Amino acid sequence: MDNRAPSVDPEEVAYYSRLAHTWWDAAGPFWPLHRLNAVRVSWLRRHFLHHFGSDALGPLPLAGVAMLDIGCGGGILSESMARLGAAVTGIDVVEKNIRVATLHAAEQGLTIDYRVESAEGLAEEGLQFDVVLNMEVVEHVADLPGFMDACCALVRPGGLMAVATLNRTFVSWLFAIVGAEYVLRWLPRGTHRWRRFVTPAETEQLLIAGGLAVLDSSRVRAPRRG
Repeated sequence: MDNRAPSVDPEEVAYYSRLAHTWWDAAGPFWPLHRLNAVRVSWLRRHFLHHFGSDALGPLPLAGVAMLDIGCGGGILSESMARLGAAVTGIDVVEKNIRVATLHAAEQGLTIDYRVESAEGLAEEGLQFDVVLNMEVVEHVADLPGFMDACCALVRPGGLMAVATLNRTFVSWLFAIVGAEYVLRWLPRGTHRWRRFVTPAETEQLLIAGGLAVLDSSRVRAPRRG
């Protein structure tokens, strides 16, 4: 894997490499993702089933859906999608994350294609997927337009991309950084950089530039600990 993709920030890679072993600790640094996962899986499942006309009552309602999870981390969302029957490919530029994700999936008896790879790398291969999951990644990349161009190219015609990020507002700075990282210490300091947060309008512009249209959006409040 070529880690020199313009969107890859070496500081981010080093940061998440240090935290890789804590992905599946529900009380550890990634506890917000564990709390959010149940909410987002329900939202994603509903939209994916509607879009693809899948049987909501079937045991594997997303069977036959090729799905890419960009920045999959330790595999929290990838595993949830695999349990619904999707054929999941999970990529991350942090090698330790992929090792953790691969081991955990094997322990759970799940088949997920995990790769140390960038979105740009897959796009250069000409690969495309029915669904691209782009969750909490855009605020960590160095070249956002280039990254989003690659992500959009990975969506098969008639497919979907789900994007989640923190909005760049005073409230997000106050709660996600000052509150969560410095006051309450729920997250390690340096987890987020406010200037990299992306507004809904900016996200939509990037999607339109990549040939996609916004079908729906939702705002979720930050999860509470305890």
